[in-house]
Amino acid sequence: MADRKDELYATTLRFLDAFNRNDLDEVMSFFTEDAVYDELHGKINEGKDAIRDTLTPQFEGRYGKMEFLEDDTFIDSAAGKVMSSWTLHMEIDGKPVIRKGLDLLDFEGNKVSRKQTFVKENKKL
Repeated sequence: MADRKDELYATTLRFLDAFNRNDLDEVMSFFTEDAVYDELHGKINEGKDAIRDTLTPQFEGRYGKMEFLEDDTFIDSAAGKVMSSWTLHMEIDGKPVIRKGLDLLDFEGNKVSRKQTFVKENKKL
């Protein structure tokens, strides 16, 4: 099981890195065709086209440069589940903002079949 755990961790870090490099095509390559993305405000996006549509403003710079810094990652390799907590540095209305949050990721093989995002707090600098 250690190999699967290492594989899921490496995949999760590559997924996070694709967000940080602002590479929407690479981010999308991590999702299954029928993946579901449950956003932090409850909007549910089903399928890669819907997920791409909802992520596009972020990758077009609507929130300025965004950087996700890994805090903790918990992996249930048998279930193919990852909980990745992070600190997000971004801009809203031209002002720096820090958000603490986490993603719950369900994997089918090496692809994300479900991504649920939760935000704990929002601090303005």
